[in-house]
Amino acid sequence: MSNLNSNMKTRFVASFMQFLSEELNNDELSADSKESIEVAIQCLETAYSINPVDGTLHSKKPMMEIFSDYMKCEKQDSQKVVSEEDKTKANELKNEGNELMKSGKYQEALETYTKAIELDDANPIYYCNRAAAHSKLENHVAAIEDCKVAIRKDPNYSKAYCRMGLAYVNLKDHQRARDCYKKAVELDPSESNKNNLRLAEEKLQEEQAQFSNMGFGNLFNNPQLMNFASQIMSNPNMQNMFSQMLGSMGGMGQQPSDQTSDQTAADGTASSNPMESFLQVGQQFADQIRQANPELMEQLRSAMEAKKDKEDENPDKQEN
Repeated sequence: MSNLNSNMKTRFVASFMQFLSEELNNDELSADSKESIEVAIQCLETAYSINPVDGTLHSKKPMMEIFSDYMKCEKQDSQKVVSEEDKTKANELKNEGNELMKSGKYQEALETYTKAIELDDANPIYYCNRAAAHSKLENHVAAIEDCKVAIRKDPNYSKAYCRMGLAYVNLKDHQRARDCYKKAVELDPSESNKNNLRLAEEKLQEEQAQFSNMGFGNLFNNPQLMNFASQIMSNPNMQNMFSQMLGSMGGMGQQPSDQTSDQTAADGTASSNPMESFLQVGQQFADQIRQANPELMEQLRSAMEAKKDKEDENPDKQEN
């Protein structure tokens, strides 16, 4: 069975490589985008030991056709008719789950919401309520997934964005939390949503300030971080950002153009201002750490707080 699964996985990756190879002929893609695709293909070849000239590996049916067929089936499943009886029962289960939440019986509430979903999986409220139960049980990733389902079923569901923001806060991913609360405010500019957005923005600013003030000597002495940095810097996008940053530093003596020197490019590339470019790359690096290894980011944050506490205990005596 293991060899069978391995063969299927290899064929799947090969089919995806075939799709990427065909995309190289897409005139709508820029030269940089095509170069990134070529790098991706090479990485997949190396990672899965796939011979690019072996035409027997990938599926005879193009991957986009397979995916299109799947989407049609998914749409048909989502359009299944739910009887009025099942809708009524599902709503009763939802109300029962709400009462369990008020009583602090979060596991029982989660199970009750799940039963409601089994009867009527088209109602986004049930997923959003189950997300609340997941959050109370500290299943924050599961809460996010339920919120995503709720949003797919109702893109204007502000409460789902709000609860997803809370889950990201608990995961200490303040950037994504800020984005969720921002969308919640757009859909429902209530004082509660505005306050959540303000708090998330403050947390994000604190995190950015901590990273900007972080001592580089301490960073270089952290083998886990240095290994992680090595992996990130193998990413062509990060290499491109550093190249642009160094290019802007090389032009420090030049006069600024008609654009303000501290303005960041709209496409997310490094600013013409060297310090702004440096901070932008630093923030990108922090985002990569937060997404791939939140525990490491928490360790760095704790280290910086300990460093600050120590400095507060021993202030500089050479004051004028």
